[in-house]
Amino acid sequence: MSWLGRFLRRPPALARDDAAALAAYRAQAQPDLNAALSAQRVVVVDVESSGLDPHHDRLISVAGIAMRGGLVRLDESFEAVLRQEQASDDRNILVHGIGGSAQVGGRDPAGALCGFLAFAGKDPLIAFHADFDRILIERATTSVLRMKPENAWLDLALLAPALFPDRAQSARVLDDWLGVFGIENHARHDALADALATAQLLLAALAAAEWAGLPAWADLARLQKDQRWLAASGRVV
Repeated sequence: MSWLGRFLRRPPALARDDAAALAAYRAQAQPDLNAALSAQRVVVVDVESSGLDPHHDRLISVAGIAMRGGLVRLDESFEAVLRQEQASDDRNILVHGIGGSAQVGGRDPAGALCGFLAFAGKDPLIAFHADFDRILIERATTSVLRMKPENAWLDLALLAPALFPDRAQSARVLDDWLGVFGIENHARHDALADALATAQLLLAALAAAEWAGLPAWADLARLQKDQRWLAASGRVV
């Protein structure tokens, strides 16, 4: 292996607290994905980025809120703005409202990402258009921490149409689905506010899933796989 390869594989130098948080994350056992989600802790995630391409744009902020025992836990939340070398452009700032000074003065990326992993643990992660959030988070942790989180993900953008097919034609984006259930979002495109609104949508989805006999992550993962296939084949109901 070349010296460059050894360097790229070398663990990053982390502050003591961050290194401890990362080690604790790695030591955690995986949750039982066959247990009912309503009886587990899950984390609803949202991110803000420098653009709409998760493979090339930068992670600017990440937020999460926990659900435990079928309840949204307002006392279990996390939010961090990652320090940027250069702020995103003005049009992007108008979307998420994180100004240039807040971006360049944000939290050390390693500390922010270790903090997120410590908060989330290895509990299932759920988001609306989850691949976008997952890719941005994985690219950031790969770059900064030389690792990818091991969490299982679910995508409400795929599950909601499958669980509420009568609404699928008129409800497409997150705002549509929030409107279906009368969920208010006081600060759209704020990562934590969006995570809270998505968590409320998840409550409705989990209730419908349990009624349909799909209580566990594994059940919803199969439903999500089927819905992804339908979407790819153009057969979404």
